[in-house]
Amino acid sequence: MTGEIQAEIEQVLPAEIEKRSFEIITEELGEIKLIPGTEPIVKRCIHTSADFDYAKNLVFSEHAVEKALSAIRNGASIVTDTQMGKSGINKKKLAQYGGKVHCFMSDEDVAVWAKEHQTTRAVASMEKAAALQEPLIFAIGNAPTALIRLYELIRQGRVCPELVIGVPVGFVNVVPSKELILTLDETPYIVARGRKGGSNIAACICNALLYMLEA
Repeated sequence: MTGEIQAEIEQVLPAEIEKRSFEIITEELGEIKLIPGTEPIVKRCIHTSADFDYAKNLVFSEHAVEKALSAIRNGASIVTDTQMGKSGINKKKLAQYGGKVHCFMSDEDVAVWAKEHQTTRAVASMEKAAALQEPLIFAIGNAPTALIRLYELIRQGRVCPELVIGVPVGFVNVVPSKELILTLDETPYIVARGRKGGSNIAACICNALLYMLEA
């Protein structure tokens, strides 16, 4: 049995592991047709999670990818709802275009605002982000309350995102929060329908966009 397992192990150089992974993903996708221009994003989500459901769960608003790439080229920053999401984004590549990554979840003023208003830090962090005077991409991978508040802020005209990445994971209010974003006609979005997602997926979508700029 051990010998059979060892026989299945591919000998791949470290530098070739990612390339081989994407080859396997392409092979296993088979006849599944992805929306032209979204393939690098979908495949990177699959690469990050080993979950092929992203081939059908990811929803892109019209021209969302092109608009996001243009925004990054023009210095857009990224707002995340977790420090994990922030840490996973390639900040060095983003900085090449003048952008930064913000996460306000650990800020003392956010904690105070959340307590005063009897809400979550995720909601308070969206309030703080709405005051930023710069083009913004929101990458929400954990807190549906952040996504719901962001939707409200957009409808109120208090923030106009260059892109909303709506991929919170979980069970409570996760699906409805994503469906709200899908009703926005003027806001570009990439949404993972259903319960799946996570901070790692939010970060990998951001990275996929950054790597597409180098292609």
